[in-house]
Amino acid sequence: MDNCSKKHIPEPGRGFIACDCGDELRAEPVEGCYKLHETPWLEEYPDNIPTDIFEVRFKNTRRSFYKNVNNLPLKRGDIVAVEASPGHDIGIVSLTGDMVAKQIRRIGFTPFNGEYKKIYRKARPYDIERWQEAIALEHDTMIQSRQIAAEMGLDMKIGDVEYQGDKVKAIFYYIAEGRVDFRELIKVFAERFHIRIEMKQIGARQEAGRIGGIGACGRELCCASWISSFSSVTTNAARVQDISLNPLKLAGQCSKLKCCLMYEYDVYADARQTLPRLREPLQAIDGEYHLVKTDILGRTMSFSTSKDTMANIVTIPVSRVREILAMNRAGKKVESIANENSSTAVEEPTFRTEEDSITRFDNQNRRRRKGRDKGRDKSRDKHPRHNNENAEVASAEPNQEVPNGGEGRENRENREGREMREGRDNHARRDRAPRHQRRDNRRGRNHNGEKRHEEENKA
Repeated sequence: MDNCSKKHIPEPGRGFIACDCGDELRAEPVEGCYKLHETPWLEEYPDNIPTDIFEVRFKNTRRSFYKNVNNLPLKRGDIVAVEASPGHDIGIVSLTGDMVAKQIRRIGFTPFNGEYKKIYRKARPYDIERWQEAIALEHDTMIQSRQIAAEMGLDMKIGDVEYQGDKVKAIFYYIAEGRVDFRELIKVFAERFHIRIEMKQIGARQEAGRIGGIGACGRELCCASWISSFSSVTTNAARVQDISLNPLKLAGQCSKLKCCLMYEYDVYADARQTLPRLREPLQAIDGEYHLVKTDILGRTMSFSTSKDTMANIVTIPVSRVREILAMNRAGKKVESIANENSSTAVEEPTFRTEEDSITRFDNQNRRRRKGRDKGRDKSRDKHPRHNNENAEVASAEPNQEVPNGGEGRENRENREGREMREGRDNHARRDRAPRHQRRDNRRGRNHNGEKRHEEENKA
């Protein structure tokens, strides 16, 4: 592919590029364009136990293990033809050597009837060409199958279609809440597409893994990158880890609880067993202290003097809590639950962003008024001499004449500035008036809707 000048688009879900620029059709694997990625970290080391079992990947998350019965020189990334029922299928070798045994042990794979299926040969140009034709039919087949299922009134959703490499058989992946009788549907599919039909039911998590995507953490979905077997997840996992029971944050793209809730569940469950259980508040001379918060991994517990509010929060270690409990059971009260190592603080609600704050609109008008007042004060402070002269002129006697033939230049500037400020205030007051009152002002009406000039004529 390096010598080819044409730009080729990788096949999504399978991770390979097909090139027909030369004399024959060729195909090469591409990293990052398929699901359930693996890291061959033992590839550079010699095999401890020689094996003829290889892992072969197909579309999206479908993988299986095959036996190299013909002793072919295979390596990771080779495109091979493998045994299928019926016919043969085309896949890409994904794991070799000692990593295969570790992968089999990890996922608990068991061959059918105790025998592994065979690897026939490396894919020939004819096999790749027929494989490309089968892949081109998958999308149209999925759209037509959905329409047929909807016309028959079946409560199911066909999420994906995967053709076999020899274009003889196709696997239809579907999701359904309950049991679906699709015997008539298979007959219709066989007549329409002229292939062997296999229906395979999957869950919401498997569908999300086949589709792929980016999770809330910013990484690729775990079900699409490495999880091959799914365990049940309950809300108890969130309660044990003190996670807020918010459905929007606990649910993943499959609308089920996130699988990552179980990653640290065992650590939190073990840590909780060593914490003391408090059924009553701690007794002290200065009052009762109620448990409001527990830091499981930090081994600290926070107490409040009020049962309903977070008032006078005192955080103490677990060892101190055990001491106080022992004294309370003996009928004694401690002078104070706090010790030298404890911290006392009043917790204020903090928000990661301003949008999360429920009080973000409370002080908006107050800020604007403060800013406006500051602007006025600054304008007045710029001309202290003018203000003093205005005060002197205003305090002069009525009969006293102002020099320079009437109003001075400085007083005139102050008067004009005052008129401008009053006009600006009137303009702002007019903008704050109701809409119908502003409309009447523009039309020359008074507040009662009557024209002003008529009132003047009557007067």
